[in-house]
Amino acid sequence: MVLQETVVKFDHITMKFPGVLANDDICLDIKKGEIFALVGENGAGKSTLMNVLYGIYEPTGGTVYVKGKKVTSFSPRNAIDMGIGMVHQHFMLVPSFTVAQNIVLSQEPRKIGVLFDSQKAEAAVRNLSNEFGLKVDPSAVVRELSVGLQQRVEILKALYRGSDILILDEPTAILTPQETDELFAMLKKIVREKGMTVIIITHKLYEVMAISDRVGVMRQGRLMGVEETKNVNERILASMMVGREVIHNPFTRTYQPGKVAISVKDLVVNDNRGLKAVKGVSFEVRGGEVLGIAAIEGNGQ
Repeated sequence: MVLQETVVKFDHITMKFPGVLANDDICLDIKKGEIFALVGENGAGKSTLMNVLYGIYEPTGGTVYVKGKKVTSFSPRNAIDMGIGMVHQHFMLVPSFTVAQNIVLSQEPRKIGVLFDSQKAEAAVRNLSNEFGLKVDPSAVVRELSVGLQQRVEILKALYRGSDILILDEPTAILTPQETDELFAMLKKIVREKGMTVIIITHKLYEVMAISDRVGVMRQGRLMGVEETKNVNERILASMMVGREVIHNPFTRTYQPGKVAISVKDLVVNDNRGLKAVKGVSFEVRGGEVLGIAAIEGNGQ
């Protein structure tokens, strides 16, 4: 790909919390029209750096430039005004509101100057949905949507506010494989057709290889390097993340199950809302074995 001008520049950014140096003298340029992946282990400083860009934190030191202009005031409101949108790992939607109500919240179309115009809101959201290929029913109530569709609502909310720099924090953590494929196809489409910039925070290296144009690797608050994705592989990125060669030697072992150590039968657990989070689960764990429990986030595991 031919990269265009720099739209985000971190110039020697440092972010300190009491007893923690979260970002250590980071210099990074992000280009217009690219999908940039920011990777690292948990606690590497990825989300902190993007929270600086989105105005949640004001850096302890250094300067941020957006579209060539120095950022002098840090707040999400100012970030939105600069065309920056962020989709957090945990969605910030009102469950009882419709899709349209969530998307236009704080920027609602009015009739007679005062009353909320639901028809205009739904029409605006429908047009935006069609324009970006993010199909979702504007009149649907958010709590009745799948997590994949709720994520679309969050993305549409950012686009409705004019974002052309979109940050996604661990966007696939709660998605099924099919929803992940749909998300990646949509992101590639809006970058290709709209010239947007997308920044993905992740630690899933196979996804980095599938979606990004360039990748930056963070470790212990420092930026270890930036590479074109086509020039690296998962092994190289893993070594940059942990600071040593990662050797993967799968092996098999003879398994002799022991006596039952834990037995669970027909387990039911209610969450803090009184809803069933676990419904009739049964399993046994025997001595000498490792039991894995797998599920998408929010399914009771």
